[in-house]
Amino acid sequence: MKEPLYLLSEGILYRNKNTLFFQNVDGKRSFPINSISEIICCTRVTIRSGCLGYLLKKGIPIHFFNMYGWYQGTLYPREFLISGKVVIKQAEHYLNKEKRLILAKEIVSGVKHNILKTLEYYRRRGKDVDTEPIENLSIEQCNNIPELMSLEGKIWNYYYSCFDKILKKFKLGKRERQPPTNEINSLISFGNSLLYARCLTSIYHTYLNPAISYLHEPSDRRFSLALDIAELFKPLFVSRVIFSLVNKSKITEKCFDRVNRGVLLNSKGKRIFLEAFDEKLKTTVFYPSLRRKVSYAEMIKLECYKLMKHVLEDKPYRSFRMWW
Repeated sequence: MKEPLYLLSEGILYRNKNTLFFQNVDGKRSFPINSISEIICCTRVTIRSGCLGYLLKKGIPIHFFNMYGWYQGTLYPREFLISGKVVIKQAEHYLNKEKRLILAKEIVSGVKHNILKTLEYYRRRGKDVDTEPIENLSIEQCNNIPELMSLEGKIWNYYYSCFDKILKKFKLGKRERQPPTNEINSLISFGNSLLYARCLTSIYHTYLNPAISYLHEPSDRRFSLALDIAELFKPLFVSRVIFSLVNKSKITEKCFDRVNRGVLLNSKGKRIFLEAFDEKLKTTVFYPSLRRKVSYAEMIKLECYKLMKHVLEDKPYRSFRMWW
């Protein structure tokens, strides 16, 4: 099974035949090319031209984060799964206001369900969280995308207001991004960026075009479909990891650095978070429609396939909803 390759220290990535080598101050490590699904560069990494061309030829995306853990961009290989029919249908569902609204509502419905599921999980464990404010928000009453985005924002704002009741240590206060001003904001930003990169990798292995989206507005400098899909999985991949790491004291003050006005994960904190995030990707659960166990990572790719079937008018899209 292919897995992400995380690079956390400065060094040089180069190729020797069918093997990648990463050289840094600690020595040299080898990585068989066929074992890598994507590369996550969490600091400055020099990639030699021969290695870079080989990675792109093999269809391996390379995601870049700066030293503060902020997502910077992706070297996206030339698409090898191309279907003019899928792209046309995908664009048609964006251009048609009714069809776009159906998909956008389904995405927000999934977000709402997964957030409620998470809050209910912690309420059963004695946390004083109330789900009624989110339950009372009606998605069906939204008549256009701006109204739907506004409602989704209310869902996330209330959800984030519950963090301080779930966390045993650190406080979120309010959601702040550039820069994150406390430890929890820093963890959320890093986790969201990792999830976005993972969703982009999953889209690459389908016929979908990553620039055509339905909830988020497409733009020139981002793969907005990855943002749509990531919304569904944030409660599972980001929130759950943060709650677990903080409440089990695996993340402490020593995992952060203060830079100017911001609080940012240092290399130790990134390593701990990446290990937990990767473990979450590998977690398996029984998938009823497939009648077998699938990993959480595979669920993201299955979400892409469901969306593709919908635009081809094969099967109505039902967004990911946690059932366990």
